[in-house]
Amino acid sequence: MNADTIRQLIESGLPGARAEVQGEDGVHFEAIVVCAAFAGKLPLARHRMVNATLGALMGREIHALQLKTLTPEEAAA
Repeated sequence: MNADTIRQLIESGLPGARAEVQGEDGVHFEAIVVCAAFAGKLPLARHRMVNATLGALMGREIHALQLKTLTPEEAAA
């Protein structure tokens, strides 16, 4: 698994989202995801939205994913 594949999955699963994903070892990743759909949602709900875009890869090919989730307004601040 590579960071670019994860980025593509997140961005296609959350229309309008922008994701930056890093991960050197192929199983542990960090992502910053900016998406207007996060507005009004608590961090746990935002993380669930991102995790849903990755489906069965979570806990298998992706051992760990550290997330920072922001609305466009939060990202601009």
